[in-house]
Amino acid sequence: MARSNEQRYHITGDIDPRSFWLATTPGSVQLEMPFVCTEAGTLYGREHFVTGRASKDSYLLVYTFGGAGYFTQANRTVTVNHGQALLMDCRMPQIYGTSPTRGHWYHLWAHIEGVGVEAMAHRLGLPKLTPITLSETRMRPHFELLFDKIKTESVENEERMGIAVHTMLSELIMATARATDASDDPVRLACAYVADHLAEPITVDDLARAASVSASYLTRLFRQSLGTSPHDYLLRQRISKAKQLLIETDEPIGSVARQVGFSTESNFSYRFAKMCDITPRAYRKLRYGTA
Repeated sequence: MARSNEQRYHITGDIDPRSFWLATTPGSVQLEMPFVCTEAGTLYGREHFVTGRASKDSYLLVYTFGGAGYFTQANRTVTVNHGQALLMDCRMPQIYGTSPTRGHWYHLWAHIEGVGVEAMAHRLGLPKLTPITLSETRMRPHFELLFDKIKTESVENEERMGIAVHTMLSELIMATARATDASDDPVRLACAYVADHLAEPITVDDLARAASVSASYLTRLFRQSLGTSPHDYLLRQRISKAKQLLIETDEPIGSVARQVGFSTESNFSYRFAKMCDITPRAYRKLRYGTA
């Protein structure tokens, strides 16, 4: 992606001092990665906060955790409320700021770029601005990782930040898919329930209730649609999420186990090793050389 200087940038700095901004200057090797974060921070915008620019060679990803903000681009204005995320192509003129109806806008933000970001932006329908409702627990941990890793330049940190960016964009894509899927599809309803309750105890009966069908019928539908059972699907989702946490965080193995719905570390390690032919600890060490 070609890089150029920002043009005609302006900001009205009605910002709470709790706000912070972190930035890095990636080299040519980093810029060849598919998912790159160049700036990130948390902004506590007060009533009159507003930013406008003609262009910037990046995409802006934001997540609102308080109040609301507005974005205006290509003669269209959208509001991003509490619990919503938005991705914007900053190469087009834009204005964004605190929504006048709320008086404050608290949000996490990151400027991201790369060929992978461009591809996923296309899947999200950009340049059209589309707020996407998503729980904070699905976004904040990845922003926090960016805040931590952007401070120190290293290949490992760049890779971890890239994984975090990819994961957040994937969350947006999956949330969009869930919102547009047929609401009466039992398999999709069950899969959405798994995604939203992964850290909790889940049974096939729980999934059947979420899908408003019997457990036996849901099992038959899973076999027809996904070629697997609800139980196996749930286990694979837990292990996939665990792999992500093992790569992205330094959380103890027991903590990772609890975050993906296992009551004990030993059961988690057994299931992980059985499915992946490697223990969680060895997987983390193999990928990043950490204990």
